[in-house]
Amino acid sequence: MKTIVITGGAGFIGSHVVRLFVNKYPEYHIINLDKLTYAGNLANLKDIEDLPNYEFVKMDICDFDAFYRLMQEKKVEGIIHLAAESHVDRSIKDPFTFAKTNVMGTLSLLQAAKLYWESLPEGFEGKRFYHISTDEVYGALAMDDSLFTEQTKYNPHSPYSAAKASSDHFVRAYHDTYGLPTIVTNCSNNYGPYQFPEKLIPLFINNIRKRKPLPVYGKGENVRDWLYVEDHARAIDIIFHNGKTAETYNIGGFNEWKNIDIVKVLINTVDRLLGRSEGEDLDLITYVTDRQGHDMRYAIDSTKLQRELGWEPSLQFEEGIEKTVRWYLDHQDWLDNVTSGDYQRYYDNMYSHR
Repeated sequence: MKTIVITGGAGFIGSHVVRLFVNKYPEYHIINLDKLTYAGNLANLKDIEDLPNYEFVKMDICDFDAFYRLMQEKKVEGIIHLAAESHVDRSIKDPFTFAKTNVMGTLSLLQAAKLYWESLPEGFEGKRFYHISTDEVYGALAMDDSLFTEQTKYNPHSPYSAAKASSDHFVRAYHDTYGLPTIVTNCSNNYGPYQFPEKLIPLFINNIRKRKPLPVYGKGENVRDWLYVEDHARAIDIIFHNGKTAETYNIGGFNEWKNIDIVKVLINTVDRLLGRSEGEDLDLITYVTDRQGHDMRYAIDSTKLQRELGWEPSLQFEEGIEKTVRWYLDHQDWLDNVTSGDYQRYYDNMYSHR
């Protein structure tokens, strides 16, 4: 049985990747490795937690010794690395945590994988270290038709994107220096079920539901490329199995929206599904001081991934937003539990006795 570790598997994107792999590959042993910080919630995986090929391990990726032992004990053959601090606002307030987790945590995994795999008779053969990154490492685009490609020069502007850029460089350096079989992908903004409600779409769905203000940075003219999270998980599956070692693949939806336009779509969708008059809650929009170093536009060119591996997004944004809003409105208990912080106190108590 092939053993694969998915780091950050209790988080938003990670939980979708874990679910996909556990259900699609019963012959794999999937280890969900997560520290269970505020963004990690095992309730995201209730539907698969009892399946025989799934295992959860609570661990900090910065704990090199513990991860190296896990590699040896479980005979890990593949790593899909999603664990990261990811919220830009938090990185502005606490850059040290982002540097520690995103840079040193990634380095810890790389070194453990290198030491364990090179000790095996077959060496690196059949192994894979897959590092998931972000489009934010590329900096900002002009308000034109330009797109980020795999050749775009790195130009990070926030502590978050700087930490992710550094981790990307370490991953590539481990291939170039030691021959570690690595792959890096850079993805655009994700949305969908189980996203922690500090991010724009779930935050605003919840605020519209409760008729609370919708804080929009600046004039709301910043542009982002959006991808439904299950499409990202499918891309990760395809790349993990069929991508070329040492390659970079950009993952995006060719789906650019201004923030203010997304907010208006969310208002109209939530109001309609709750039986309110369309646009009834437009007056909740509240313009606030812009974020420091706020990049104006991101947009991904995923042509290489589509051409070489046959992946393409399955949902148009309007369809994806409809599914996403319906999910949050149908799972208000999950949303309320996360926003209250009760889930975190539960896990703190559970694991403090182990």
